[in-house]
Amino acid sequence: MTERILCVDDDASILQAYQRALRKQFYIEIALGGEEALTAVKQHGPYAVVVADMRMPGMSGVELLAQVRQVAPETVRMMLTGNADQQTAIDAVNHGHIFRFLTKPCPPESFAAALRAGLEQYRLITAERELTTKTLAGSVKVLTDILGLVSPAAFGRAARVRRLVQELCRQLDVQKSWPIEIAAMLCQIGCIGVPEETLQKCYRGEELSAAEAEQMFESSRVGSTLIAQIPRLEEVAEIIAHQNDRYDGRCEGLRPGHLRCQQAAPGSVLRGTELPLGSRILKVALDYDALLAAGSSQELAMAHIHDRSGWYDPQVVAALRRVLDIAEVQVIRKVRVQDLVDGAILADDVRSLRGTLLCARGQEVTPLMRSRLKSYLASVGVQSPISILVPMDKVASMADQLYWQDEQAP
Repeated sequence: MTERILCVDDDASILQAYQRALRKQFYIEIALGGEEALTAVKQHGPYAVVVADMRMPGMSGVELLAQVRQVAPETVRMMLTGNADQQTAIDAVNHGHIFRFLTKPCPPESFAAALRAGLEQYRLITAERELTTKTLAGSVKVLTDILGLVSPAAFGRAARVRRLVQELCRQLDVQKSWPIEIAAMLCQIGCIGVPEETLQKCYRGEELSAAEAEQMFESSRVGSTLIAQIPRLEEVAEIIAHQNDRYDGRCEGLRPGHLRCQQAAPGSVLRGTELPLGSRILKVALDYDALLAAGSSQELAMAHIHDRSGWYDPQVVAALRRVLDIAEVQVIRKVRVQDLVDGAILADDVRSLRGTLLCARGQEVTPLMRSRLKSYLASVGVQSPISILVPMDKVASMADQLYWQDEQAP
């Protein structure tokens, strides 16, 4: 995509002169005044560079560039002014974080050189962001892949919780949902060191011994500590640290006998909206999933959630009700290992012929999972057929792959 430059002035003749002088070197767009420029940035951005005149009626250049910084923080901002006094410079730097000042009258060659420098700065900013994003995505994928290999039960639970969290975020109209979704993906990462037998007992809602309860209690803290070491995931770590906290601040575990309380310093307990929104969402999703795993139906689990006064954010509980009301009807169908397709959701655990848990209910089928299951199929064998969830409207299109019909999904 061509990198675009937006020039802003209240004098149309000056703007047209910019276009004539620079159109062979740059892709120039113009805006007559601050309001028009801000609309362009919001509706037609991103722009690589925005150059604004200092003195414009209505919205000054400093005010405009300060708002551009809020709307499009990666856009490089420049100021063109005939009033290069000290206070102007201070205001522009403090409020607009200006990359460069240009003094009127600005010769075309100087203007072009400044724009080239601005474009180069924009490329550096976006390249760093893309590198950071790819590194972050890679780190998260490595962690989730490891969790899937080491602890299928924990990975399966995280997969189920993540899908519910995505729906809750949509219902709550969460604008910045990526930290919450990543927290859901990694909410069980601290369980890597917990024996699989203990995890499965906990996930089935069975009573734990004191030692097992201690391991489960520590898993959230361990997970939060691990994730906090990854740059840009500090918010995710904070969400996971409080994912089991009650809304009213009282100490409570998943169920009596599961998790003990840790004595907190006076005034250190978070409650209500002091808790991160992601933690409040995760608390509902985790407990709802635990109730289903213990054998409750969706309606009974929802009733338990509703009856636990003080445990949850009422807005998140209401969002869960809406999610369940609009959930699409799914049916359980059975397929062979070789017929699994990416994106399908496991309706039941997948085990080897020796009884080893390979993949947990709720996991999404991925290339890595298919490869692993085919390896087990060729060596020790896999219990078949495999149950998957299929939306009712897709059953007909998958008829060739489905050979064993089962009941409607609960």
